[in-house]
Amino acid sequence: MTYTTESGSFIRDLDQLAKARYDFAQSLSKISATLKTSETVGETASGGLGLAKDIEDIDLARKNIQKGVFRLLVLGDMKRGKSTFLNALIGENLLPSDVNPCTAVLTVLRYGSQKKVTVYFKDDQPAKQLDFTTFKQEYTIDPDDAKKLEAEKKLAFPDVDYAVVEYPLPLLEKGIEIVDSPGLNDTEALNKLSLSYINNCHAILFVFRADQPCTLAERRYLENYIKGRGLTVFFLINAWDEISKGLIDPDDTEATEAAEEKVRQVFKNYLAEYCQVEGFDIYDERVFEIYSLKALRKRVKNSEDALEGTGFPEFIAALNTFLTRERAIAELRQTKTLARLIYNHIHEAVERRIPLLGQDVEELKRRINSVEPEFKELMEIRDRFQADIINMRDSKARAIADSFRSYILNLGNSFETDFLQYQPTMGFLDSLSQDRREEFNAACKRAFEQYIKDKISAWELTAEREIHDGFAILSRSAAEYGSAYTKVANTISEKLTGNVFAGQNLGYENDSPTWASWAMGFFSLITGNVAGIALAGAGFDWKNILVNWLAAIGISSFLLIFTGTFLGPIGIALIGLGIGALQADQARKEFIKATKKEFVKYLPQLAQEQWEPIHQAVKDCFNSYEQEVNKRINEDIKSRQAELDNLLRQKESQEINYHAESNRLRSLDTEILSEYHNLESVYEGLTSYYA
Repeated sequence: MTYTTESGSFIRDLDQLAKARYDFAQSLSKISATLKTSETVGETASGGLGLAKDIEDIDLARKNIQKGVFRLLVLGDMKRGKSTFLNALIGENLLPSDVNPCTAVLTVLRYGSQKKVTVYFKDDQPAKQLDFTTFKQEYTIDPDDAKKLEAEKKLAFPDVDYAVVEYPLPLLEKGIEIVDSPGLNDTEALNKLSLSYINNCHAILFVFRADQPCTLAERRYLENYIKGRGLTVFFLINAWDEISKGLIDPDDTEATEAAEEKVRQVFKNYLAEYCQVEGFDIYDERVFEIYSLKALRKRVKNSEDALEGTGFPEFIAALNTFLTRERAIAELRQTKTLARLIYNHIHEAVERRIPLLGQDVEELKRRINSVEPEFKELMEIRDRFQADIINMRDSKARAIADSFRSYILNLGNSFETDFLQYQPTMGFLDSLSQDRREEFNAACKRAFEQYIKDKISAWELTAEREIHDGFAILSRSAAEYGSAYTKVANTISEKLTGNVFAGQNLGYENDSPTWASWAMGFFSLITGNVAGIALAGAGFDWKNILVNWLAAIGISSFLLIFTGTFLGPIGIALIGLGIGALQADQARKEFIKATKKEFVKYLPQLAQEQWEPIHQAVKDCFNSYEQEVNKRINEDIKSRQAELDNLLRQKESQEINYHAESNRLRSLDTEILSEYHNLESVYEGLTSYYA
């Protein structure tokens, strides 16, 4: 299968998706307009149906569908060929990809009718537009300089937030947005913007280099920022042809195959655990051996080159399947679910309203008064669910904060063993000489900082699992409360109309009220990262609340240990141990022992200092959820009350034309149902196309 074929298929599939999104947006727009018109007309007829929240949700869903962006984040260490890969992918030598310079700022590549680069700065500095040549000259950096800055935990351009490159390319025009990141610099990784992109992308493209398989820095990055986060990652092993170039005889086929298999096994050993989804091994669908430079050279010579033998056709096919056949279908399915829930609400309101049109004022008042107990029941359901959320909040906040305190206090137990892999690699005793003391101290600080980051990251996953489990329990509670709420709402309808009320059956088992569906997570892709596509813009993603706090937890406090008052005395004490090999080994052990001795002194203080911030951060996650749930239930109750109050007010002020108004309401029901069926038709057509 050729790259031209796969690339063309990808574009065609994105075209189909763009058309489906357009059709969805059109139907949602018609639903919104119809509801707005109905509520306006209703004000002078039998009164509005209390559809304000439905209109708001539909409008937000339409805006999200219209955006239609798939964000891909490219990660990888320096000199892995990330920009070369991207240039080959998009078919243009667009991003800086020379042998020496490397990208130094986070760069967002998106569609634009005109070629331009805009650099955005921090601290409210005005953005600056540049041409491509100037951008490449001013915002790339030599890898050696980049490594020095990384070692010093500095950014090449500290005043720059990010850059946006706009370019009129077909792939970008169809809704692909690519984020090219600098190397795996922890300073950048801990940057708010970078972490935000990691947590809010549809897929990560992690680029390795075949002749440097899974370095320690790469393994640490995967462990700290990717593992266990529910992210979709494609692993691209770049420069696969470099394996044969390192052989004595590059033309020896047998030797090349043996070398390639050895490298292949190294990558599989490290990456296999990242390619397990719900018990299934999808390694072959996520790991690809590619030749970016070879592919780019071919594309520069011939934009229609098939790129056979570069790994690109296979990768494009897998990316296409994930984005269009899996992710896009899930988005549209959620939007369709929202439209169905809103139609159900409208249908119920219409079915309640029409039988009440013929009642006189006194009878209407009597019936409204008769359902006061049921409205109180709805409020009681709200209060019970709210109490459950608060109890879960308090329980998880304390448990997680306590777990952190215990975790920190126990670090000393394994410090001597754990810190061995982080200790400075420079010549140990030589580094303690007076003229190299500063260099040694800096190396120790970097080692200790990495140790702490890795330890904190390991604990974060435990905390995230605890929070996830809490919301999973609340999701089940939302289903139960939603079911009870629906039964009470049906009772209200039956008492008002005198008819048995079962709502409109559209062939779905789950027709919970909208607030319950939100609380159950229907409007978030909770099996993966939400990527800003939560339905109606309201999907709850607690990870975004924690991300910035977890990025910096405790690091600055821990690093207080490595002040001159600590490292200085230890360094001086160790100088007297001698210079022989045995003494050097003994000195290293003594250094770690001395480090541990000082380290454990700080642990109780640090554990206590961080308890309250962690406790509050976890509470904030559940508070946000509780506030939104409470708001949505209150809006639903008020909507149902307003529906009755509006009718009573109109009846008290004027005579209502029963036939005209019942026809108008039936027409509203029919129009919304018709648009919902249009959504179903578009959705089914797209799923059939992708089948």
